[in-house]
Amino acid sequence: MRISDVLRHKGAEVATVRTDASVADLLQRLATHNVGALVVSDDGETVAGIVSERDVVRRLHVEGEGLLHHRVRDIMTVEVATCEPHHAVDDLMRVMTERRIRHVPVLVDGRLAGLVSIGDVVKTRMGELEDETHQLESYISGGS
Repeated sequence: MRISDVLRHKGAEVATVRTDASVADLLQRLATHNVGALVVSDDGETVAGIVSERDVVRRLHVEGEGLLHHRVRDIMTVEVATCEPHHAVDDLMRVMTERRIRHVPVLVDGRLAGLVSIGDVVKTRMGELEDETHQLESYISGGS
């Protein structure tokens, strides 16, 4: 299965936040979109970074409540793992596991085309396993 298959089922909409947004604004956007991470982009097309709830929590421990007034650019991850629609989901799973990341932006010609989360990957894999189980049961029973 390819990343394009995942995006076809979940959609390609990506919630973003600007680099100059405050951390308080970031938290509001995370809650509004009910997501664990946002792609950081000033134009909605290029990826400047990614920022997650985990980034906020780790910095909050050090900075305290003053962190809410910091800018997203101060806490975002700049080295972002990305993928393309033709990449295999299994390969993405491996990258997510090795790098201990939960969200990967999908790019087409360097432009943001989607976001795949670990939840999307698990859901896709579960669907594949259910299909395989059904096919095996059908084969064993001699049915259609």
